[in-house]
Amino acid sequence: MVSTHGYVAARPPLGAKDTGGQVVYVLETARKMAQMGYSVDVWTRQFDGQAECEPISPHVRILRVPCGGDDFIPKEYLYRHLNEWAEGALRLVEQQKLNYLFINSHYWDGGLAGEKLAAATAVQHLHTPHSLGLWKYQQMTQDYPDSGAALEAQYNFSERIRLEREMYSRAHKVLATTPIQTDLLRSGYGLDSEHLALVPPGYDDNRYFPVGEASRQAIRRRLGFQGKVVMAIGRLARNKGYDLLIEAFGLVAERFPDARLWLAVGGENIGAEEATILQGLYEQVRQLGLQDRVKFASFVPEEEMADHYRAADLFVLSSRYEPFGMTAIEAMACGTPTVVTTHGGLFRVLTYGRHALFADPFDKEDLGITMAKVLRHNLLARRLARMGAYRARSLFTWTGITQMLVRLVEQHQPSHLDLGDDWDEPWRDEGSP
Repeated sequence: MVSTHGYVAARPPLGAKDTGGQVVYVLETARKMAQMGYSVDVWTRQFDGQAECEPISPHVRILRVPCGGDDFIPKEYLYRHLNEWAEGALRLVEQQKLNYLFINSHYWDGGLAGEKLAAATAVQHLHTPHSLGLWKYQQMTQDYPDSGAALEAQYNFSERIRLEREMYSRAHKVLATTPIQTDLLRSGYGLDSEHLALVPPGYDDNRYFPVGEASRQAIRRRLGFQGKVVMAIGRLARNKGYDLLIEAFGLVAERFPDARLWLAVGGENIGAEEATILQGLYEQVRQLGLQDRVKFASFVPEEEMADHYRAADLFVLSSRYEPFGMTAIEAMACGTPTVVTTHGGLFRVLTYGRHALFADPFDKEDLGITMAKVLRHNLLARRLARMGAYRARSLFTWTGITQMLVRLVEQHQPSHLDLGDDWDEPWRDEGSP
């Protein structure tokens, strides 16, 4: 596995800069592959005084290679240092006489690093984009039509998209995580179906699962949850749409005097850019007069995430653009009714009113009224809780996802993995669990 940006560690600081769902994806699939008999190396960048080698679990370790100095480098500009990284990685491969069956790289910076490693070791290179530069560019320029130059300076779109096109065309397979990504990889990047496979993210079903109502109420008392709690969890980034959620929550607050918005946003430590975003959210809450209705919670450690999902009455994924939305899957798996953005890949595989509801976060009435429906109608909430958990378990466990990857590598399946009718016809009624 090659994932060069962010803080990749046995216990990663989720919520830190560039450290979120992708890191979870890499670590969880690595652990599951080890359980299936593989030895797995997770290659990343060494910085901030991190150790060169760190064990994760039996037969899984992290190998870190320095490049570009010891400071954190944003993922948009890490590509400038990847030749240095590849030289160091190849020296380590030769020193340890490492022999790989395949390399699975992640995100476009990891893809550039992974293809250098794969070419030098003559093994197949599978690339998982997670996010597509072209889609992010389209979404952000629609959101900020007058900020093209600033967006280019910050996100380096033109160079990213150019390098993505070249790298995708050279990879043995490109592994899309959603049907929307598959469509754009065909139309926007010119890849044919034989070059693509569909392998979604997953969740840990040993950690995220529903509990009975008595247990849920005990969790709520322990966490201090009162009233109708709407929750969002994630990194502090503009694309997560917390400002859109706050604006829409104003409509919910008017209809439900006991409704509270609970925002667990950011990591244990936040940088200057994240602090600016957080300060803007504080100011927005003040201007809307929602100080008593919106709670900004402290960082939630990984071992506490499941109980926080369970304690909420509603989870909302309000992203401006979201390649997948792992937090929404985790919430659904815990039996929490969920509202999902229409500007992401997840809603395409859910049935509206059965597994989740979806809304456009740019339309505050649409998002606000959609949230209100769940809080008002108990039968709807109970159905979403039951069927959402069933949907998550039927499609998205890490064990099942890793088996897809292994079958693809071992070529026991066609090049385009068959995930069943649920992916091609997500509206199909699968029946009661």
